Amino acid sequence: MAEIELRNVRKQWGAVVGVNDVNLTITDEEFLVLLGPSGCGKTTTMRMIAGLEDPSAGDVVIDGEVVNEVDARDRDVAMVFQSYALYPNMTIYENIRFPLRMRDVPKARHAELVQRAAEMVELGDYLHRKPGALSGGQRQRAALARAIVRQPHVFLMDEPLSNLDAKLRTAMRVQLKHLQRQLKITTVYVTHDQVEAMTLADRIVIMDGGEIQQIGTPDEIYTDPANTFVAGFIGSPPMNLIGGRLEGGSFTAPGIRVDGLGENAGARNAILGVRPEDCHVVGAPAHFNAKIFAIEPMGDQTVVSLSTDGHLVEVRAARDYRAPLDSMAHISFDLDRLYLFDETSGERLR
Repeated sequence: MAEIELRNVRKQWGAVVGVNDVNLTITDEEFLVLLGPSGCGKTTTMRMIAGLEDPSAGDVVIDGEVVNEVDARDRDVAMVFQSYALYPNMTIYENIRFPLRMRDVPKARHAELVQRAAEMVELGDYLHRKPGALSGGQRQRAALARAIVRQPHVFLMDEPLSNLDAKLRTAMRVQLKHLQRQLKITTVYVTHDQVEAMTLADRIVIMDGGEIQQIGTPDEIYTDPANTFVAGFIGSPPMNLIGGRLEGGSFTAPGIRVDGLGENAGARNAILGVRPEDCHVVGAPAHFNAKIFAIEPMGDQTVVSLSTDGHLVEVRAARDYRAPLDSMAHISFDLDRLYLFDETSGERLR
């Protein structure tokens, strides 16, 4: 299949830098997700791999060949977009077949290749229909089949599930992951949805401000965040980040005191990070005491929001936990699952 390298890749429009000095290797058959908020540079990065954008500096390398000057149509990549981009006047069969016609694949093979691609996405019985007669999920699967039928070296997917409802997104995530493992095609997937990233990726690249913040497996990103941006972006609810003072091995903030942290670190302002599932409602004394701002029953758990120093801290409690609003809650932290970050840079304090 294909290995992709980005070497010091930069994209700039006048004074605006969209992607800044990105270095990245995507291994053969890997499912890599570019994750970040709107405007972080993830789609621009993918478009440079596709050949739809020219890098201002650096090299895009596919299978050892620098492809900066290679046209998009000659890079042997297939793209799936947020919009299905199906031809409404054509049947699903003709939509899936279209790339074969454009690439001069012998007509004798078209029916076999289209049928195989359609069966992979469970659309074999819908080939005679037009896109308007299909549901949103079926149209997205047709767009996938159109990409699959080409048997490309690389799949590039730009938020392909964002137009689907929550139930369909879950079903399509499972189908996408299975398809990619079955086809063994190097895949670059762009999303702002951290649940998609965590469930689909072999590795995640988290971007912000045009720069890579961290690269790692979903487990590495979740359990070992490099900075406050990554810590606050991953997780639902995300990690609680609490500003305070680290001195003499103790972290203190309004309503919070945690001892036994970084005795040799010296006095400094710091940010304490703790995930909601690593917080436990207990009786006093506790690490954290604050008033209950809101309670959200979720069925399998209850999310409790506590108000402290002008911001909220979220805690996962037992499914049957209930308490009056504005009553005091006492929270204990798992000490071996706490994180400390520099207040100024946001970088992790090891």
